[in-house]
Amino acid sequence: MGAIKKPENIFIAKIKILKRSSINDPEGNTIAEALNNLGFDDIDSVRIGKYIEITLESKNKKTAEGIVKKMCETLLVNLVIESYDVEIDPYIAK
Repeated sequence: MGAIKKPENIFIAKIKILKRSSINDPEGNTIAEALNNLGFDDIDSVRIGKYIEITLESKNKKTAEGIVKKMCETLLVNLVIESYDVEIDPYIAK
């Protein structure tokens, strides 16, 4: 971590985690019902999930994808009841 990092080796992983469609989502159901009660009649369903961003250093995008997949499958996602989607982009300092 002490070495100067090359910008092209830094990525941001954007991870979206949702309960699988076969799993009941009581929080989502409550929000859908509340929206309907407020007059938003076109709501079919609502799913509640998590969004995680991880900034990481990797030699390339493909390697970063593998690292993030391993993170998801070992810690971040409960694969029994959740599914996930990962987007890897080059990190751009703000």
